[in-house]
Amino acid sequence: MMLTLRHFRISRHKMLAFLDELGAAREEAITLYVPSGVPQADVSAYVERVPGVESIRADLNREITSSQAGAVLFWGKTCKRLICPPFPQREKYLAGGYDTAPLRALLTRDFRIGIVLVRLGSYSIGVCEGETLVDHKTGTGLVHGRQRQGGSSAARFQRRRGEQAHHFLVRVVGHAEEKLAPHAKTLDYLVYGGARTTIRELRTHSRFMAQFDDRLLPPLLNIPEPRYEVLTHAVTDIWSCRVIEWREEPAGGKLT
Repeated sequence: MMLTLRHFRISRHKMLAFLDELGAAREEAITLYVPSGVPQADVSAYVERVPGVESIRADLNREITSSQAGAVLFWGKTCKRLICPPFPQREKYLAGGYDTAPLRALLTRDFRIGIVLVRLGSYSIGVCEGETLVDHKTGTGLVHGRQRQGGSSAARFQRRRGEQAHHFLVRVVGHAEEKLAPHAKTLDYLVYGGARTTIRELRTHSRFMAQFDDRLLPPLLNIPEPRYEVLTHAVTDIWSCRVIEWREEPAGGKLT
């Protein structure tokens, strides 16, 4: 038998349904919970205690240690999945059977999350409780595109573009403070989305946003031009789990 793998994301609703089904399964299995930040040597020691993972041990170690929110491994006959949750999980133990309770508890808690999506020229800001948007604001601003020609006119254009970008980001920071300030003490997490360089520039324009630095989730970088529909889709993405699944495949045969 060979183990083949696939990577995918699964929504909060579908993950909870999967956990219900898995929790009802009656078969020999192992569950491993590992929080983020655990030294690789400790991760390896846990993984070595899971039977049947010898051929993928290096992959498991790498995926677990690289997950910024920790990881949960369900390993049995019918389920061989590593779950990287959307929010930090704090458990650290190895147990027999499919122990879904801690992951279920994490995913059923309605965290309050601030969302700031920005690309030069457009932004969308929101606050959600669970997957429900409770406040939001979306808008645009004038920032000219890049000019490729050289010369003094190009230099003037770039200076003007830089000024436009500065004024735009100052406006976005103001709107972010307007929407997030009422929730500042109760926000569980904050997530940025959009272009990495623009996110970095935005953060340098605001001392207010720095108070959330210890509550940041990984940024959403595959965000198109921010608008309301993109914001609502981002909420679903934030609550989605990343899944690595291994399937048994006979050499030259079909998946079982």
